[in-house]
Amino acid sequence: MIDLSGEFGQRVNRRLSDEEIIWLTTTDSQGVPQPRPVWFLWDGETILLFSQPQAYKVAHIQENSRVALNLNSTFTGGDVVVLIGQAEIIDGPVPSEEMEAYLEKYARGLERINMTEKELKDSHIAIRIRPLQFRDY
Repeated sequence: MIDLSGEFGQRVNRRLSDEEIIWLTTTDSQGVPQPRPVWFLWDGETILLFSQPQAYKVAHIQENSRVALNLNSTFTGGDVVVLIGQAEIIDGPVPSEEMEAYLEKYARGLERINMTEKELKDSHIAIRIRPLQFRDY
């Protein structure tokens, strides 16, 4: 687990708790980085996200579970946060309290894309990422 006790760690923890988008970078079979914005839930130790099972990010993680995550910078390029972590595809249901927290966080987003909570639960798989290190620039 990463140390969130220092000033920078506390800022990272706050941003992970508050922000709606994080950039997930996986690598494809040719080793080419593939960044994409994703919704996520931070529980203080791991990051939970969902994906359609046939999405490339799932295949990439199955091939190479090392990933990078980035939070958006400020308009002028400051406050950059980069996390390196280990991803795993969750085989089975997500604990109900996490699922409810995720659905609450993205209720408006799901509405915006015309997806119901049931559709998300029925058609997506969970991915859990354990951050191993982080840095800023």
